[in-house]
Amino acid sequence: QLQFVESGGGLVQPGGSLRLSCAASAFTFDYLAIGWFRQAPGKEHEGISCISRNSGFTYYADSVKGRFTISRDNAKNTVYLQMNSLKPEDTAVYYCAASSCSEYGVSVPRSHWGQGTQVTVSS
Repeated sequence: QLQFVESGGGLVQPGGSLRLSCAASAFTFDYLAIGWFRQAPGKEHEGISCISRNSGFTYYADSVKGRFTISRDNAKNTVYLQMNSLKPEDTAVYYCAASSCSEYGVSVPRSHWGQGTQVTVSS
């Protein structure tokens, strides 16, 4: 069964950086587009980025464009999210999942979220 494990979150000051990792356990990983999502306190899940199965294209939500960079290493079954210039409003639990992905957006899954990794941006 396909499983994703998020890691790399933590407490960081505004303007700081973190790199999140999404490790997948699946033989079919190379065939999957992967998205990053986040859920802030009291908010619904937000799709913030995705990358196609062969890294041919990426998508970024306006809220993170220019600050976050998504990448993948298929040999390691891992997708990364480099987060720079972090803001307090980036505070959320971050999740990864296989998802539909295009240059125009990423589809937010309806269920089957993993544990995620907590990112807290605070002075």
